[in-house]
Amino acid sequence: MNRTHNLWKNIFERYHHALPLIGYGILYWVWFCHLEQTVTTTYQVIHMRLDDYIPFCEFFVIPYFLWFAYVSAAVLYLFFTDKQEYYRTCIFLFTGMTIFLIVSTLWPNGHHLRLAAMPRDNVFTRMVAGLWRTDTPTNLWPSIHVYNSLGAHLAVLHSRLRQNRAVTFASFLLCVSIILSTVFIKQHSVFDVFTAFLMAAVLYVTVYRLDPVTAVRTAKAKHKTHPSIS
Repeated sequence: MNRTHNLWKNIFERYHHALPLIGYGILYWVWFCHLEQTVTTTYQVIHMRLDDYIPFCEFFVIPYFLWFAYVSAAVLYLFFTDKQEYYRTCIFLFTGMTIFLIVSTLWPNGHHLRLAAMPRDNVFTRMVAGLWRTDTPTNLWPSIHVYNSLGAHLAVLHSRLRQNRAVTFASFLLCVSIILSTVFIKQHSVFDVFTAFLMAAVLYVTVYRLDPVTAVRTAKAKHKTHPSIS
């Protein structure tokens, strides 16, 4: 009994930093699904003139789907290798995603950029068609695909992987291709992309330059070294 208790205690002590990730993942999914079900007809249409000049290119559906693996891999790598950078990345991602949810709740938004019919029939257009059937053209601003791609690349640049030029270059190419994919397969307006970059810039300064994670750790270390005397 004691051995089992100690085993679970050791596992919890070693991996308890997964709790914020799991908790926020559940919160985000429930909130986002609610928005997808309720924001269907009445919303602010997002459009920029530049959107009309961007051609539809179905091949970009590949990097669009790679986003899920890219962001997950960046977070999991830090989870197992660098707890401080893991927390920093989580704060960056969770804050931006929460802002997105609040914006989508208070200002329902969507676009009319999707094609009435596919210009070609191939495996990539069928993948896009499947995506469009499951993902509504609403709740778009700012683009979380763009924002989290920037967050994943920042995570790479602030991890041990930054010493590997091949990895950082591959991360950069994937980040750029994912961002381009959002407009080339008509999932987002250019406005969604621009505002995602703006939000990322603001939160980069907040999370990485002001660095609340290090500030909290330093304060805890000082408290342990010089405990208050009551």
